Order: sequence, then C-alpha cells, then structure tokens
Amino acid sequence: MADSEVRQRKPAVAADTTTKTPAKSTSGKAREDDDETSWVIDIFRVLTFLLVASCGVSYLVSGGESYFWGMKHKPNYLQLRYWQTKFSGPQYLTLEELAKFNGKDESTPLYLAVNGTIYDVTEGRRMYGPGGSYNVFVGRDASRAFVTGCFKEDFTSDMRGAEKMFLPLDDPKIDAQWTTAEMAELKKQELEAAKQKVHEGLAHWASFFARNDKYQKIGYVKYPDGWPENEPIREPCEYAMKNRKPREPRQDK
Repeated sequence: MADSEVRQRKPAVAADTTTKTPAKSTSGKAREDDDETSWVIDIFRVLTFLLVASCGVSYLVSGGESYFWGMKHKPNYLQLRYWQTKFSGPQYLTLEELAKFNGKDESTPLYLAVNGTIYDVTEGRRMYGPGGSYNVFVGRDASRAFVTGCFKEDFTSDMRGAEKMFLPLDDPKIDAQWTTAEMAELKKQELEAAKQKVHEGLAHWASFFARNDKYQKIGYVKYPDGWPENEPIREPCEYAMKNRKPREPRQDK
C-alpha cells in the first residue's frame, strides 16, 4: 500500500526561477515625464528671476533711465574716468577750464566747485544738467550764491560783503538808546556774528558735497594771483537784503 502510494505521487513542479520584469504602471510613467520637464521649468524660473533682477538693478543704477543697461549717462563707478581720478590724484583747474564742464557738451562730466573744491555731480544730471534747477552752479564756483540765494548775480566764491545780509537795519529812534562808543562796540559784535553766519552757511554746503557719496571730489580751483583782493567787494543783491530787520531795542536798561 505504501509502495503504490509512492508510485502514484507526481513529482513536484519545479519553481520558475526566472525573474519577470514587472510592467510599468501608468502612474510611474507619468512621474518620470514630470521629472523630465521639472528641470526645464526650474531653469526657466531662474532665468526669469535673473532677467527681472537685472532690469530692477538697471533701473535703480540708471536713476530710472533704462531697464536694460542702455544708459546714456552711466554712474561714476561704471566709467573709466572715475577710477582714473581715484588713482591719479586731484586736478587743479582754472575758472576758465572749470567752465568747460557746464553740461553743454554731453560727452563731458558735470563739475561744480564749492569753496574752491571741485566735485563731479554727473550722477545728479537731472538737477545739475541743462534745464535742471541747479544748473546755474555747474561749471563755476558759485559759493556765494549758495549762501545769499542770489542765483543771477553771485557766480563767485568771493564771500566778502555777504555778511551785510545778516546785519540789522539802523533805526535812529532805537539806536539812540546807546552812546556813540556803545554803538560802535555793538556794531562790531554784530559784524562778527554776521560773518559767522556766512561761514556757517558756506560750511553747510561744503559739508553736503564732501559727505555725499554720489559726488566725487575731483580737485581744486586754481585762482589767479591776487584774487580776490584785486576785485571790488560786491554788495548783496536785493533778494539777500530783503529779510534784514531793524535792530532790537536795548534790553539792559
């Protein structure tokens, strides 16, 4: 019985050891397609960002002149002359030479001088270029006009006489409160105070240009011998004198 059972048993079917490659699912194939296109999108995003950033920087650097670096007037640090001046030392220009940098020739920078020091104000072309509100200062040293406000008359750096705009007006009734000697001493003090105001006004503008990173210091004005002593002393213009007030009454009596 046992032998017959053994003879009737069928041999076990050998296991199929060959490896079958599973078929790709539809979702897996779609995922691979997404991976292939994602890097293209990433590159497009980076290029778009760089383009927008470049346009923004160009707009800021050019002062709103161009989005694509097509600036007609490049800022100082993008021009060769800026670095040449940095390493070549200060220039010494006569008033005649300084006048050539008044903006009429667009190929030249804009120069102005304050208290004998020359600055390149090309980056402020909207204000200092032709038609700008401060173009009257370009190509000259008009320090006196900065203090007096006489933009049609005071195209000079000779400050002598400018203090008169800060002196009080004489009034016989009020002035009678002082003796002759006292009035002489008072006027001496008033004159010193007026000169100090002129000095402070000029120092303000000199400091403004010296501390402004937009305006590069170029050099100094070379004045002729004997200047300004050989020139007549100017009277302040009507505009400068209109704010003068009478002397305050005496307070110590």
